[in-house]
Amino acid sequence: MRNSGYRTLWRWHFYAALFVMPLLIVLAVTGTLYCFKPQIEPLLYPHRLIVAPEARPRIAEERLLRNAAAALPPGATPSSAHVDNDPAHSAEFVFRLPSGDRESVYVNPYSGEILGTLSVEGRFMQVVRMLHRKLLLGKPGELLMELAACWTLVMIGTGVALWWPRRGVRVRMRDLFWPNAAMSGRALWKSVHAVLGIWLAVGALAFIVTGLPWTGSWGKQFKALATSVNLGSPPGAWGGLALHSQAPGADKSAVRAAAGPTTDKADAGEHHAMKMSAHMDSMPGMVMDDMPLSNVPWAVGAVPVPHAPAHGAAEPLPLGRIVAQLREMGLDDGYDIAFPRGSDGVYTVSYFPDDPQNERTLYLDQYTGAVLKDIRYRDYGAVAKAVSYGTSLHMGRYFGLANQIVCTLISLGLAAMAVTGFAMWWQRRPAGALGAPNREQGAPPMRAWKTALVLLAIVFPLMGVTLIAVWLFDRAMFGRRPRRIAERSDGANA
Repeated sequence: MRNSGYRTLWRWHFYAALFVMPLLIVLAVTGTLYCFKPQIEPLLYPHRLIVAPEARPRIAEERLLRNAAAALPPGATPSSAHVDNDPAHSAEFVFRLPSGDRESVYVNPYSGEILGTLSVEGRFMQVVRMLHRKLLLGKPGELLMELAACWTLVMIGTGVALWWPRRGVRVRMRDLFWPNAAMSGRALWKSVHAVLGIWLAVGALAFIVTGLPWTGSWGKQFKALATSVNLGSPPGAWGGLALHSQAPGADKSAVRAAAGPTTDKADAGEHHAMKMSAHMDSMPGMVMDDMPLSNVPWAVGAVPVPHAPAHGAAEPLPLGRIVAQLREMGLDDGYDIAFPRGSDGVYTVSYFPDDPQNERTLYLDQYTGAVLKDIRYRDYGAVAKAVSYGTSLHMGRYFGLANQIVCTLISLGLAAMAVTGFAMWWQRRPAGALGAPNREQGAPPMRAWKTALVLLAIVFPLMGVTLIAVWLFDRAMFGRRPRRIAERSDGANA
């Protein structure tokens, strides 16, 4: 009885791994590829993304946009532009085609020549990203990947417990942290699996914790909860400040009167905007995550998209004016601009750099260029700040190539865990059977583990449903096996 509970932990570890390991291989491979996106994409599409730097000035953004539009069928509408002032990079504009698909057009910024197009949804790295997030299966795949992440927590916890030296069993310290090459067969696979797992446990846990906030089900609810307690999106992101585009000449006297007096002149504009927000409605169902932008900071993903009644017949500012204004405000390159949606939309700017402290989201009036909102890292709540750092580390962006290498080692190490785990299972499984470890006879209550599973089920309800399903399946299929068969199997497994 001194090892009582070991087989129960092994049984849960087996069930968790049975579900997680195939998906973990997909996550490891796609995550590693996407981590090296900055290096891989120029190799895949050199004639579109790369240009020869020239000494002459770059062509104005409006002309580049016109050239890009002329390269597409009639009815294509511009949705966003990527601003990159690297002299060796082309200009990129994204269009919505009449079919509903999105197409990127690449233009030489010095000559205006069209370099080519790419499907936004079909380009290699976007396919890799969607495989990583949802297996290219839409919402069902997204939920499946979220479940895999949750069950990985069970696999890590039980794996560490199985690795932990048992009472009465003498183990050399070296064998706990380095594979024993003197072993052979399944014993060697087990040694490699255990040692590799303990080295990767912290990294795997970090991957799960930093990836879950971006999931479509739990992550979305977590974001809403963090915002509701002022730990996520900044104050005003959900309606506290005006998000509207108003043509010049509109009557603001009634709004000024309603806003009341302000004592600080510097705060007068914001005070006015906050009062205006009561009369502004956001576009129904549209949030920042729905915008045609390649990347949006997590803290602002649920911010409603601006929408307000238009006034007058003023002409929107050209893209070049907006880019020049942003340059004066400290944004030089590496950001995306979503074009206004109709006469009452705004220019939406998303800056998602490697260092999360420099993240920035802006809304600019399309007629006057007035800054309606400028959301920065310092405006985030505590949870959003932590998630921003976790995201940068998770994607291998925060400390450059070294970060990419660390992420790669963890990812490929997890894939190796799947291989070694499969090898161990294959060598011990009975012919024609699943080979799950037999239920322990006279197992202890293990209240701490059961409490941990209950807490996981509460925090991750979707996982809780599958937890109950696995337990019911286990009871139905293996709950009434004769004791003598279990004992004979135990002997064979040993």
